[in-house]
Amino acid sequence: MTDSSSAGSLEYDVVVIGGGINGAGVARDAAGRGLKVLLCEQDDLARYTSSSSTKLIHGGLRYLEHYDFKLVRHALLEREVLLRSAPHIIWPLRFILPHHRDLRPRWLIRLGLFLYDHIGGRKLLPKSWSVDLKKHVSGEALNDEFTSGFEYSDCWVQDSRLVVLNARDAADRGAEILVQTTCTDITAADDHWLVEICDKDSGTVSTVKSRSVVNAAGPWVEAVQKLQIRNKVEHGVRLVKGSHIVVNKLFDHEYTYIFQNADNRVLFAVPYEQNYTLLGTTDIEVTGDPAAVEIEQREIDYICEAVSSYFKKPVKSEDVVWSYTGVRPLFDDAAANASKVTRDYVIHLSESGPPLVSIFGGKITTFRKLSEEVVDMILPRLPEFSKPELGNGNGLKAWTASSTLPGGDIPNADYDAFVKAKQAQFPWIPDDLLGGYTRNYGTMIDSLLGEAKSVADLGVHFGGDLYEAEVRYLMNNEWARCADDILWRRTRKGLHVPEGTASKLDSWIQAELANAA
Repeated sequence: MTDSSSAGSLEYDVVVIGGGINGAGVARDAAGRGLKVLLCEQDDLARYTSSSSTKLIHGGLRYLEHYDFKLVRHALLEREVLLRSAPHIIWPLRFILPHHRDLRPRWLIRLGLFLYDHIGGRKLLPKSWSVDLKKHVSGEALNDEFTSGFEYSDCWVQDSRLVVLNARDAADRGAEILVQTTCTDITAADDHWLVEICDKDSGTVSTVKSRSVVNAAGPWVEAVQKLQIRNKVEHGVRLVKGSHIVVNKLFDHEYTYIFQNADNRVLFAVPYEQNYTLLGTTDIEVTGDPAAVEIEQREIDYICEAVSSYFKKPVKSEDVVWSYTGVRPLFDDAAANASKVTRDYVIHLSESGPPLVSIFGGKITTFRKLSEEVVDMILPRLPEFSKPELGNGNGLKAWTASSTLPGGDIPNADYDAFVKAKQAQFPWIPDDLLGGYTRNYGTMIDSLLGEAKSVADLGVHFGGDLYEAEVRYLMNNEWARCADDILWRRTRKGLHVPEGTASKLDSWIQAELANAA
């Protein structure tokens, strides 16, 4: 990995500002086409919005009611692509939608699910069907009034790992990834940009030259725009907060629930980290510093009340064991209600001068297609990459649709068979520990374990299933610098380790960084 202090004299084809899913995706796509890429992130990769989702790769069933067929179709097509690309961190889920007689009629739901099955080229996942909740295992946890419903498919994703693996792939293809590095100025200079960046740890300020800039700063997209256009913002962003709560598991099966609510929103109840249930989300418009936004009691109460109208066992605020909130940087389409603001992305390319792209909105599900479109927009403005002989006339051909992410090259994308093979290869690793490694790292597990032949060879035991070997791997390969990076973004082991683990881990990491300096 590269220090920001070493980047100052170099020239780039693309500087990407922001290390969320869109920024990491753009960096990966561009690096894979041979462009020289620098990505700078002011904090940690996936620190904000991209680690605060409902963890779903989905088309967005509720968007059909807003006639947003284009968004749903694109998302469903991408669902299939992403499932193939990373079967270790993305896997199928079956959803149960109980029919609420006082809300949407059965025929409307059935029609929506028919469209959901057919407009996105579904090949890998089973279709939807009706279920009798008096007989189906998912009905056991529900109030007796819910006697029928529907079952359909979408996918789960380890959201922050998706970001990190895109950054890892970008780096493997030549990109420089700088965390804890803030963009402080952008200045046009003839046919390129001068981008000023500051390493937050050392205070070192550098200026890099780049033929193009991609503003993927998410909730800070307008702030980055203002660096270049001096307080004149060309496009607006609406910041909408979405919060989630985690409680001890509410049911003993692997189905995910999607609940209709009286305010026309939907909420999810998702099996989470073996022993928990993830509940959410909310939609509240916010202002101010996105980094300072926190979950509010009214949001906790809203989620608890909404899901308790479905479950036999009510959920109370005191049941919450963890919560998180994220700010969605949605394109301001002048919708009156925050829930109705489009979740589709909008990409703005500067009309003249060196290319500057600003990204508004978007969903984790559509990040790959967004990234592809961004690079396709930039290439014709970079003469050395826009020659017809390089590809399709607009530069080098797009490539990510048929590629796998690091660790995702599992034979035949058969994760279960892969786990069995690793159990035979590493019989000394307890099943729960091995399961965490195969899920998080896929085929990269061999790099993590190195020459280890026993649990003792994994080094310092920090608590739970966290050992030194994994911590070193994350520091050396995935830009982890503190306990939160490891416990809550590279993994979710923060839910499984004893009290005091974070401070012990932070002390160890800081000592290692000091020794390496």
